[in-house]
Amino acid sequence: FSNSTLTSGGFDGGYSGGFGNISVGGGYGRTYCSGSFEGLRSGYGGGFSGSFGRVDGSLLSGGEKETMQNLNDRLANYLDKVHALEEANADLELKIRQWYEKHDPAAAGLSRDYSKYYSIIEDLKNKIFSATIENAKIVLQIDNAKLAADDFRLKFENELFLHQTVEADINGLRRVLDELTMTRSNLEAQLESLTEELAYLKKNHEEEIKCFQHASAGDVNVEINAAPGVDLTKLLNDMRMQYESLAEQNRREAEEHKQLQQQICDDAGAANSARHEITEIKRTLQTLEIELQALLKCSLEGTLAEVEGNYSAQLSQIQLQISNLEEQLQQIRSEMECQNSEYEQLLGVKTRLEMEIETYRRLLDGEGGQIDLNELKTNCCISFLFCFSICKYYRAVHYV
Repeated sequence: FSNSTLTSGGFDGGYSGGFGNISVGGGYGRTYCSGSFEGLRSGYGGGFSGSFGRVDGSLLSGGEKETMQNLNDRLANYLDKVHALEEANADLELKIRQWYEKHDPAAAGLSRDYSKYYSIIEDLKNKIFSATIENAKIVLQIDNAKLAADDFRLKFENELFLHQTVEADINGLRRVLDELTMTRSNLEAQLESLTEELAYLKKNHEEEIKCFQHASAGDVNVEINAAPGVDLTKLLNDMRMQYESLAEQNRREAEEHKQLQQQICDDAGAANSARHEITEIKRTLQTLEIELQALLKCSLEGTLAEVEGNYSAQLSQIQLQISNLEEQLQQIRSEMECQNSEYEQLLGVKTRLEMEIETYRRLLDGEGGQIDLNELKTNCCISFLFCFSICKYYRAVHYV
């Protein structure tokens, strides 16, 4: 009721007068007015002013026709006001229904049963929650797989580099071994040739000695004028020097070969130690990678727990809001039921009042004969209570 206002005045003067010894004074100082009830803005000032006078036996004697005519005029005025109130009540009910249809269709009698959707909504919520957890697990597995793939790629690159390095070292050692094999073959060939030459020289030397011995044993002095012979001592000394130099050269080459073999052994030991160090480094790297994966897993699990906690908090807030809205809806429905009960009571009062009006009409037409005093008092009191109930109803509408 955005355009509604509350004004003072209203039922000014209340219902003055009385019914015999019954008098009612004062009135309501507030009334409900809106844009649609400008005709009622001034209220029903004056109400049922005056009085019905003192109702006793003289009411039905002598001036019965004039008294009933006066009562009929008042009832006609009262009926006009009742019809105006009925129209205002219908208009107000229409506005109430329109407002509830706009803001809360369920409270306006257009309620729909959404209970069958609650289980579906709960199932969908559970599925969404499960899918979120499953998605987080899959993301965690993907991250772990990526980390494992990176680790394996790094290991493969390291192993490939080591393999290439070892192959290069092996190729270098093979070349050195080939060179040493060729040198050894050359040295063996030279040694064989020198051995054969030495054996040949020894054989010639022995033959020459034998010849000299046979020649000296015959006591034949033959003098020959010829060129001087070869100095065998010098020749043997020269040969000895050559063999000694050759032996020294072979010894040096053998020492160099031995040193080379020793260097190869040392290099092999260094390679083994380097390989052992690489193995230790790999083991340390794998340990660090395992620790890194464990830390990443703990971090991701903590993040997942935090996300689950946030979603649980949001879900709790949403459920709390739903509970509050359901409580408000239940409260509105209770208020509507109370208003409907009051409205039904007012309708009952209205029905009884129409019956009384019909009784008055029969009296005016002369069909009812004489009317009892107590019945007239009771009817007047019921009329007053009806007006009082209408005022109470409009106050209830104002509070709504």
